[in-house]
Amino acid sequence: MMNLDEIEQKLLKDVASITSVPEGAYNFRVNGESISRQSSEHINIVPKINKSGIDIYISPDTKDEVVHIPVIISKSGLKEAVYNDFHIGDNCEVTIVAGCGIYNCGTDDSVHDGIHTFYIGRGSKVKYIEKHYGAGPGAGKILNPVTNLYLEPGSYAELEMEQIRGVDSTKRLTHAELKDGSKILIQERLLTHGRQTANSIIEVTMLEKNTSADIVSRSVARDYSRQSFTSHIIGEALCRGHSECDAIMMENAQVVATPSLEASDINAELIHEAAIGKIAGTQLTKLMTLGLTRNQAESQIINGFLK
Repeated sequence: MMNLDEIEQKLLKDVASITSVPEGAYNFRVNGESISRQSSEHINIVPKINKSGIDIYISPDTKDEVVHIPVIISKSGLKEAVYNDFHIGDNCEVTIVAGCGIYNCGTDDSVHDGIHTFYIGRGSKVKYIEKHYGAGPGAGKILNPVTNLYLEPGSYAELEMEQIRGVDSTKRLTHAELKDGSKILIQERLLTHGRQTANSIIEVTMLEKNTSADIVSRSVARDYSRQSFTSHIIGEALCRGHSECDAIMMENAQVVATPSLEASDINAELIHEAAIGKIAGTQLTKLMTLGLTRNQAESQIINGFLK
């Protein structure tokens, strides 16, 4: 497919569930270059002129369409910053599938900084799926995603952001601003192992009335890995905000959760929940009595927790 080798095809499947050229609009970026791009009747993808990245223009009233924009890196030492801007018209219903996979077998770090900005029109519904994955015996696999969202009145955004495994270092920044009646759901799932580090900051500002934000973080930290999660919800009008952080620690890992709530309107309702702990011994025992080894039982518990 598109002259990808076996490793690159596996990365594409892992981060975007793609095994053949998809229908509709797409942009495939491999080792710093766009190797294939296609627009559709209602979605126009235009390369930027002054920097790396693309502009995606989605026409008003576009329904039930999917845009694929995966990134694959299999070249050691490649470092890039890519800027993708999504201009989504009014009354749309679209799904955007992103994600980045890095395979590094060399001596130099490979780095991808993906900066995605969404301008979501009135009454539109957007689902954004982003998966990150690292593999290979070489140097660092580093991913630093930035996601900015600006929601017009009555719009809705749902984010599914997942770090599968193998990413040595990540700094994740998510920022959203909500106008009258708009809503956002952010679901983040992280797995770290070895001596990996993950730092995630999510900030949502509800600027106008009848807005709502729901942030859910699930993470598993293994071995000597380190994670930090910071959520900052700001309510400036009649609104509802909820943040939940649940983490499992194993071996010698470390997790830090820092909630922050800020209200400047008496009608703002903001809630935060956080829990950090280990796998319960009773869960392991129950699965092991069914014939699973300890490692198999741990894997099943982790997979269920991160779903």
